Amino acid sequence: MLVVPGPSAVIAALVASGLPTARFVFEGFLPRKGMARDQRLLELAREPRTVVCYEAPHRVARTLTDLANAFGSTRRVAIARELTKLHEEVWRGTLADAVQWAANEPRGEIVLVIDGAPAAAPPDEHALLEALCAQLALGATVKDASTEVATRFGVSRRAVYELAHTLPRAPR
Repeated sequence: MLVVPGPSAVIAALVASGLPTARFVFEGFLPRKGMARDQRLLELAREPRTVVCYEAPHRVARTLTDLANAFGSTRRVAIARELTKLHEEVWRGTLADAVQWAANEPRGEIVLVIDGAPAAAPPDEHALLEALCAQLALGATVKDASTEVATRFGVSRRAVYELAHTLPRAPR
């Protein structure tokens, strides 16, 4: 048994998880079903901070499956169960492995600690050029096309504008 002191199960689980602790977000219980649940999972899938939430034992298998679908099956997770009690357990692995772990129908209070989203890779030049060409083909000016593409890809408008000027000019 590993005793982890802390003011709450959230902090104890976070510390015991082995995942980044510098910045985290606590979600409480996730919405149980419907659009609210789907929307929240999609938002959290992009969250760069470590995500901590509570889950009931009878819902944990479904939640882990939903998390694996929304976050990707290789995202790291720690499952803390019965913290500071006799049958305390902290399990670590991927969301895919966690789905199998939950098949054993765990009991007790459960805290899920999920690794934050990895930093997005910057778009490659080819993707930017394709998007620029598509905007220009629709009749947008170079300035407007650059602004639209920069906003969509989250890159500098100036960089996209300069890239647009490397394109061959269409015959007039």
